[in-house]
Amino acid sequence: MKVSVGIVGCGVVGTGTVKLLLTNREILRKKTGIDFQLTKVADLNWERKREFEVPEELRTTDYREVIESCDIVVELVGGKEFAKKLMLEALESGRHVVTANKHLLALDGEEIFLKAQEKGLRVGFEASVGGGIPVIKALREGLVGNRIETIYGILNGTTNYILTRMFEENLDFESALREASEKGYAEADPSLDIDGWDAAHKINILASLAFGRYFPFEEVHVEGIRNIQKLDVELGKELGYTLKLLAIAKRFDGEAEVRVHPTFIHSEEALAKVSGVYNAVMIEGDFVGKTMFYGQGAGSLPTASAVVSDIVDAGIAIVSGNGGEVTPVDWESEPVKVRRNFFSRYYLRFDVPDKPGVLAAISRVLADFNISIAAVLQKEMVCQLAGKRGEPVVPLVILTHKAYEQDVQSALKEIRELPVVVGEPVLIRVEEEAE
Repeated sequence: MKVSVGIVGCGVVGTGTVKLLLTNREILRKKTGIDFQLTKVADLNWERKREFEVPEELRTTDYREVIESCDIVVELVGGKEFAKKLMLEALESGRHVVTANKHLLALDGEEIFLKAQEKGLRVGFEASVGGGIPVIKALREGLVGNRIETIYGILNGTTNYILTRMFEENLDFESALREASEKGYAEADPSLDIDGWDAAHKINILASLAFGRYFPFEEVHVEGIRNIQKLDVELGKELGYTLKLLAIAKRFDGEAEVRVHPTFIHSEEALAKVSGVYNAVMIEGDFVGKTMFYGQGAGSLPTASAVVSDIVDAGIAIVSGNGGEVTPVDWESEPVKVRRNFFSRYYLRFDVPDKPGVLAAISRVLADFNISIAAVLQKEMVCQLAGKRGEPVVPLVILTHKAYEQDVQSALKEIRELPVVVGEPVLIRVEEEAE
């Protein structure tokens, strides 16, 4: 049986998807019993050079031609407004939809999925998180019998490459970013990556899927790596930690944490060893325990592989007459309360004069806010800064036991006012459970 497929957007991922559908058409037919026929590919610019030449007869500049020509519409234009319009039109016309658009799903996924539910259609979004890593399918199918407790994800290859180079080669942030740009791993404007928004879109999708409730994107706590200093990467390494931009989702009774920020994890843990542009997601379920999914998180062909897996699922639904599927969340339930007062360990660095009484002064403030010290590291190296009386200052690192975010922030507010502290303290959260 034939199932027709149309694609809107023929950039990097769109071109890879066209290539896979045409090159492996017979492989797909043998594995599924379905002949997936590519009918139309829409793009506004057919003059630009592509790694795979799209046959002339498939090309169009009108997305409506795509919708009218096929059973499954694949949205690969990116962005928000037009992509949303396209998907809603496709669903309204009775077409299943496949997308890689994490930005749209994180912000407006509720509307898209409710429309699909109303029409009895599927929305496939495997490629929206983790590129070629089948983490969406794992959550929806392989781990469906589990109550998901925790997700830790390295979900952005650009930031992981930058932090890997800072850790392994002692580069500063700007040098590592420049290298990532030269190798094509960073966009001309890398803000979405280095400021944490790309990873935040992805963990928002995973959290909603894992916990069965919709998480408004504005509830996600987001910090990027733009201000990470080489010194903290070095000092963290001395303490046995590796720095990652970690996306975290944790479930509690009636509450959840959904956050993205630079995080120290033990260098011997599996996630710490995920280097370069690779992604990894660690999921903990109540019955399965910890599982880890690792692979290429972006790129034309890995992402195309994920797109085609959704196309196949939709094709099987069409052939079997099953139509839609269970929606990824329980829309009728109240949203889970998102908790912002995290309970974590903390790496705190202060630039201070190397003289008696400094540690005692800082420790007193921490104690006033019920923050217990686990370890202290003070380097004899002289910083470029100068103390308030002109004396040399050194980095003082305090590693805390678990404490509440609000207590730590309140303590830092008082510590900033101490005469022995120069400049702005550095705070990096530490996760011990990511193993």
